[in-house]
Amino acid sequence: MNDPSPAGASGGCHCGGVRYRVKGPLREVINCHCEPCRRITGHFMAGTDANLGEVEFDADETLTWYHPTDTVQYGFCNRCGSTLFWRADDKASRLSIAAGTLDQPTGLTTGLALFGDEAGDYHNLDTTIETLPGDH
Repeated sequence: MNDPSPAGASGGCHCGGVRYRVKGPLREVINCHCEPCRRITGHFMAGTDANLGEVEFDADETLTWYHPTDTVQYGFCNRCGSTLFWRADDKASRLSIAAGTLDQPTGLTTGLALFGDEAGDYHNLDTTIETLPGDH
């Protein structure tokens, strides 16, 4: 894994109903090709993460959390539909952030792909990054 990004990132959804700032560093991007992430995002989740206590919201009136299981939740904008966040449970100390929602430039790179065996059959995985098959 690469060193984390410098602190000070910001981002939001397409319509602006959700805007956030990250005071601390972001982890490099990890692509998750598991079936739930594929279906939620429409392709795969390209996500970084940050300490939950270092994420502040400037706007969150349209932020909604979808709980497909007791231990996983996805945050999205209920107005424009943007997938924004993922976390393992309500008590998680880290918040995964959809990399595509970050304002440019991010300074991030992609370093790993998970659940490569669940990638869409139409998609060619990036052979320049480590890909793990994953299992549930």
